[in-house]
Amino acid sequence: MATDTTSLKLEKIFTDAEDFLPLNGTDHVELFVGNAKQAAHFYKTAFGFQGVAYAGLETGMKDRTSYVLQQGKIRLVLTSPMSADGPINEHINKHGDGVKNVALWVDDAVKSFETTTGRGAEVAFEPKTIEDENGKVVISGIKTYGETVHVFVDRSEYDGPFMPGYRAWDSHYKPEDTGLKYIDHMVGNVGWGEMNKWVEFYAKVMGFAQLISFDDKDISTEYTALMSKVMTNGNGRIKFPINEPAEGKKKSQIEEYIDFYNGAGVQHIAVATDDIIKTVSAMKDRGVEFLYVPDNYYEDLLERVGDIDEDIAILREHGILVDRDEEGYLLQLFTKPVADRPTLFFEIIQRKGAQSFGKGNFKALFEAIEREQDNRGTL
Repeated sequence: MATDTTSLKLEKIFTDAEDFLPLNGTDHVELFVGNAKQAAHFYKTAFGFQGVAYAGLETGMKDRTSYVLQQGKIRLVLTSPMSADGPINEHINKHGDGVKNVALWVDDAVKSFETTTGRGAEVAFEPKTIEDENGKVVISGIKTYGETVHVFVDRSEYDGPFMPGYRAWDSHYKPEDTGLKYIDHMVGNVGWGEMNKWVEFYAKVMGFAQLISFDDKDISTEYTALMSKVMTNGNGRIKFPINEPAEGKKKSQIEEYIDFYNGAGVQHIAVATDDIIKTVSAMKDRGVEFLYVPDNYYEDLLERVGDIDEDIAILREHGILVDRDEEGYLLQLFTKPVADRPTLFFEIIQRKGAQSFGKGNFKALFEAIEREQDNRGTL
């Protein structure tokens, strides 16, 4: 299930982005996990991903095992170490299951590397070409916040299932998808006072523009607060909100994340659907747990957001939130953390014109997160 590798000339919709680094979209997201085989079963069963490719001892990979799963344009790579030491084990010991590589689909991985490192990015790994009977892939990498790496991937001359070193994985077990289409955005949590540093990184090093800024007046509850700025490339296919803690009476979700992740990292992956009710319903039936939203959120919903197509009773049943901006409205809901540490989670989002990030829902969402923190004794 190879990506369409046609070189794209994508419309620039955010004119403030310098866009000297052409990006076609997200190629894949690689998570380092304690047990890739079991994690793959979870994402297939609960989220509706399908098996695409595999690398391990049988393919000549000695230090790790990786499973590649896909749904729509979303591709996850789940990787576990095969030895008691080494960098993958060190990452898991320190952070738990989490995102290591955010891979970006480019037309030229060498030029992308030279452009970004020439503008101050720290090298993760030099450009390299990997080949097999299906062609070649060129990859390179730069370091970002925490131990997260952006990998540039040029697969224009490759026609295999994923990358050289992987073989097709066509398992007997193929659960139906849940309607997930693509990655809408990915959120990074950074430490106190670090948000602007990384905002500047994405602007200077990668040519992104600042789309939206939220301060502690926008994102606060009675107990906690945080600040956030959303960075986007020109075509809008890559959006990276960056969060940092803000002063509050109690420990914010960002502080909790950094405590348990032991540093900065990817907080959540927002995945888009064309029918959030169908998607959330299917995922709940398969065991995915979502944040609880109190019934009183829906009492004045239409007064706050205006007319919507969906039945409010069904939205209430599933705890789906709604927000409107000048371009339309969106529907969204967060899962609970997908591993035992209260770190990585997913957002399910359906956009009906809106380009924003649910500012009107922040209070309800973060109060829901605080209830979970209180249950964990970490608020």
